[in-house]
Amino acid sequence: MPLKLSLKPNEKIVLNGAVVQNGDRRTTLLLQNKASVLREKDIMQLEEANTPVRRIYLPIMLMYLQGQESPDQYNEFALRMTEFMSVVRVPAVLEECVNVSREVMTGEYYKALSRCRKLMDYEAERLTMEGTEHVAQSVSEGAATSRNAA
Repeated sequence: MPLKLSLKPNEKIVLNGAVVQNGDRRTTLLLQNKASVLREKDIMQLEEANTPVRRIYLPIMLMYLQGQESPDQYNEFALRMTEFMSVVRVPAVLEECVNVSREVMTGEYYKALSRCRKLMDYEAERLTMEGTEHVAQSVSEGAATSRNAA
């Protein structure tokens, strides 16, 4: 079944590692086979990975764009997910973290990215409610505890 992409004027996508930019008019693309595709809004630059969940999202995105699991990227993902899960106490969020991990382990990176975006929404809500410093401190403390335990 083809994937239908509707692109806004000048919108960028990454298609199997190549950056493609639409022209000055809206257009539709039909992809007839499986491909790694990310819209501009879903692409994260290294400097944007500035919160705990964004640090989880980035290695998943890189594995997705590479089309395979990279040991370095997987290890970064596992470390960041462990740190995050060590400070989260909400069962539904922990369950979502387990689902993200399961999808990464089975190579379903796009699904993991979609779930991770939901975690970003939760994180943004928590950061707004509690203040950035408190959550960042909790994650840092959780990371230190995880490293000391290892």
